[in-house]
Amino acid sequence: MRRLELFTGTGRRRTWSEAEKAAIVAESEAPHTSISAVARRHGLSASQLFTWRRLARQAVTAELRFVPAVLAPDLPQPAQVDLSVPSPRSAAFAGIEIAVAGATVRVGPEASEAQIAAVIRALKAPA
Repeated sequence: MRRLELFTGTGRRRTWSEAEKAAIVAESEAPHTSISAVARRHGLSASQLFTWRRLARQAVTAELRFVPAVLAPDLPQPAQVDLSVPSPRSAAFAGIEIAVAGATVRVGPEASEAQIAAVIRALKAPA
């Protein structure tokens, strides 16, 4: 049994609420669904349904916002520090080990910052 709507008299436009339009568009976007069949079921033309679908996609796209990317200037690369596992003979060492320019420096807890900086500068200096 099919439902048939018959409009008599002067033609007037049908109005659809936004909720009804959204429901029809959602129904037409289901997989393996014929858009023309959905349009016929709801008494509108396929071209009207295609227009509603396009407007719905544009509304979603209009809501997307992009953050501008800011590029920072190239910064000098820090000196590479070797973070490998210490050898067994240095396992009892209580300080830190720094590998610079092929040499390993062991720094104990009693060394000052100035002493450490001086040793590193000396290792990095050209021979």
